Amino acid sequence: MHAKRGEIVATHLLDLDYFKNVNDTLGHPVGDKLLRMVADRLRRLVREGETVARMGGDEFAIVQVQVAQPSDATALAQRVIDGVSELPNVASLIFKEHEGSYLVGIIAAKTTKTNVLGFVGGMDIPLIHRFEKGYEEGAKAVNPNIRIIQNYVGVTDAAWNNPGKGKELSLAQIGKGADVIFTAAGNSGLGAFDAVEQAGKENGRATHFVIGVDSNQNMVKPGFVLTSMVKRVDNAVYSIVEDVVNHKFQSGFHVYGLDKDGVGYAMDQNNKDLVSAEMIQEAEEAKKKIIAGQIKVTDAMLK
Repeated sequence: MHAKRGEIVATHLLDLDYFKNVNDTLGHPVGDKLLRMVADRLRRLVREGETVARMGGDEFAIVQVQVAQPSDATALAQRVIDGVSELPNVASLIFKEHEGSYLVGIIAAKTTKTNVLGFVGGMDIPLIHRFEKGYEEGAKAVNPNIRIIQNYVGVTDAAWNNPGKGKELSLAQIGKGADVIFTAAGNSGLGAFDAVEQAGKENGRATHFVIGVDSNQNMVKPGFVLTSMVKRVDNAVYSIVEDVVNHKFQSGFHVYGLDKDGVGYAMDQNNKDLVSAEMIQEAEEAKKKIIAGQIKVTDAMLK
């Protein structure tokens, strides 16, 4: 961790409640595994240059750099609370965004006419690198020579809510030849939708496209949204509720990838004329290979 003179930093102190009970009832090997899982999860939640340290026992510390205002520290604290919970009645749902991003990368590569794609991320953190890396690998599986232009809105939590900057970055990418842009930037990503719409149409078809994220955003700018990389939270929540009803509930981390229909791409009336049957077939073939383990999509959060 490198902090500049005069730079404001925040220190977050954490401990795991009832951790002694885990060691006493399940044994120290299980306790050690839990500590490693928590440490790994904390590392995924912080930005490059920030420090996660185990202080001893069940205590951890996070040193957060580039804190512009108190709300930046509060936002990280909330992400930690949301991302790590060992309570016996809490399930943490984790999605393999890189797998879904791989599929939309295939669709983007099959659509581009310039062989240049764009990616606009929100905050420059490992979680968003996961989207970008999967997208890049999917696109390059179609065309190894394809070029990906990537930009991030910022390094603080304000990066999620700056559509003006998102549009500025997207227009710059369009100026460099990108004709399909994947955005994983929260509200900032809406700027990419405006940018491709501004690029206009030729012969009734958009010249540039955006790919939405998390939920189905195909209807935001119909005709300009190629598809959306969706996280099927509905399927994940249904699965957990079903476990509760059947008295099979287990707390902790539950991972949802293509194999559990936890991620994917959206097709509906808004984009049915934009994504061909050939594109869908290629994406579905890749999906089967990922599930079978024949294609290994890089998880940038583990690097």
